[in-house]
Amino acid sequence: MTAQTLYIVAVLCLVIAGTEWLVRRSFLRHGGTALMVIIFTAVIANFGLLPTSSTDLDPVPAYDAIFGTVAPLAIVWLLLKVNLRDILRAGLPIITLFLIGSLGTVAGVIAGMALVDGPERIGPLFGPLGGMFTGTYTGGSVNFNAVALEYDVMREGVLFGGASAVDSIMTTVWMAATIAIPRWLRSHWPKSGWSWGGLADAVPGSADRAPDLGIDEDTERVHPVDLALVLAIGFGTLWASQRLEAWTAAMGFPIPDILILTVIALVLAQFRTITDLAGSRTLGLFSVYLFLCVIGAHCDVRALADIGPLGLALLVFAFTIIVVHGFVTFGAARLLRLDVDIAAVASQANVGGGTSALALARSLGRGDLVLPAVLIGSLGNAVGTFLGLWVARMLPGLLG
Repeated sequence: MTAQTLYIVAVLCLVIAGTEWLVRRSFLRHGGTALMVIIFTAVIANFGLLPTSSTDLDPVPAYDAIFGTVAPLAIVWLLLKVNLRDILRAGLPIITLFLIGSLGTVAGVIAGMALVDGPERIGPLFGPLGGMFTGTYTGGSVNFNAVALEYDVMREGVLFGGASAVDSIMTTVWMAATIAIPRWLRSHWPKSGWSWGGLADAVPGSADRAPDLGIDEDTERVHPVDLALVLAIGFGTLWASQRLEAWTAAMGFPIPDILILTVIALVLAQFRTITDLAGSRTLGLFSVYLFLCVIGAHCDVRALADIGPLGLALLVFAFTIIVVHGFVTFGAARLLRLDVDIAAVASQANVGGGTSALALARSLGRGDLVLPAVLIGSLGNAVGTFLGLWVARMLPGLLG
């Protein structure tokens, strides 16, 4: 490991340890560890104590490893505690809200681009830019980059860099918002009236209960044998999913490794011997917190100041997308009498992707939403690029 990697990992671990201590022993308990690690890391990074991005020109191996390896491992380890019977009630509502949220993203892109006068303020690439944000706020950064590659937006370094910085900032802001909003609204929210089977509560009593931060259940006594087995399962599942993805691609029907990884983890989770292994929850949560730390570190406020008026236009544009998306998603949930937690997780899957949605479900104490969060995150990765390309072609005719 390089000195930079060792330093970054040490700082992130200290942030997680310090945040967890504060959450357990102070008023920050009401915010939860997930939200606090994002905020604390963002502050540290913007003071220059951590890198705020990882690019091809200036890579940060620690961040790349956390996004590419640690985040998938978090999904495996947390899914090892999932009983398929527990998530059936949440399935249909969360998919419905995810699709509605995707339409809300499209509406937000149109409204935001009109508000900032995209053809004038952003220039000829305002259509592709709208498609990039449609993609990233439907499925994630994979879709953002796919649309950018299609239209060669990377050659416009100032525009692409500013858009990337704004995307990271707003993703961080919305992660914080979706943690806070359910806790503010839960006591005023109507009881859920729809579930997988029809008219029933998605989770009995979920609308009335206080926020469950999972502090007690997240404490485990771990034996070295259990730890070794859980690590072997995690790394073995990740290895197998990558090999199977390569094999399916060679056969002409590529299947994303995240879907393969999810299926393997779910099959393993149905065996009591594996479910009873201690350590998977602790390792999964720690991995999620590392992932959220990097999300916070990418919130580079200074980058906007470097691009002047364009940065302000991009910020207003992205903020408008998030606001419209949020009103559409939470408004639809209220009209359909769906659980506010389900709305938050579905929205986070749109804006932040499956791992962020999984982290949110855990932060809200909704273990039943962990698997749906991962699955709709994969759905977003699948459809985000197509929706983004459609918007990129549609916007010039609508606003040009």
